[in-house]
Amino acid sequence: MAHATLAVTLPEHVWIAQLSRANPEATFRVLAGVPGEESGFALVRITAEDPEAVVESMAEHEQITELTPAQVSEGEVTVHFETTAPLLLFSSQESGLPIELPIDIRDGEAEIDVTGSRERLSELADQLTAFGLQYRVEHVRERLHESQLLSGRQREVILAAVEEGYYDTPRRCTLTELADRLDIAKSTCSETLHRAEETVIKRFVEELPAAESEPPIEATLGQ
Repeated sequence: MAHATLAVTLPEHVWIAQLSRANPEATFRVLAGVPGEESGFALVRITAEDPEAVVESMAEHEQITELTPAQVSEGEVTVHFETTAPLLLFSSQESGLPIELPIDIRDGEAEIDVTGSRERLSELADQLTAFGLQYRVEHVRERLHESQLLSGRQREVILAAVEEGYYDTPRRCTLTELADRLDIAKSTCSETLHRAEETVIKRFVEELPAAESEPPIEATLGQ
């Protein structure tokens, strides 16, 4: 399974692109969404200096057919609405690849996360293009289950190290005490910890934001 983060530029004719560009300081966080046959339903939290004014503009837009405030607090309004232009939902539906929520939209750009086979990711890219959505790839990487990241023995040792305070500052447990706690040789404990730490740290570095832009998703996926 591959995990991808895409920055999607929304076309100007779509309501969310217009409102978010007119209010570039505002954040539209999509909390839930369901596509229908010709429309979509969603729950979105709007954070802005004057969120009520943003909601008023939203309610007046011709592409919003229904809007109901669900929660109001200082600087935030959460609304449930129906729209005739849920392009991201339609793209996800057509590709068979669900977009992970929440989705943050600011100044006409949405950041989306998806996980699936490389074939499904490529299909999503095709659907985004078909709906007139431009995008850039922030990163693509293989997503491994934790059981694939560390061996059973490595997980046992590193979890015991955390529990016993080996990684605390100052340490509450020495390497010798940890080895005794696990009933293994000190050298075995040290090597197992080192291999587990190497794997975890390398994975952490791999997940840091890339310094340079990624290639197009089709190229990344070998399409």
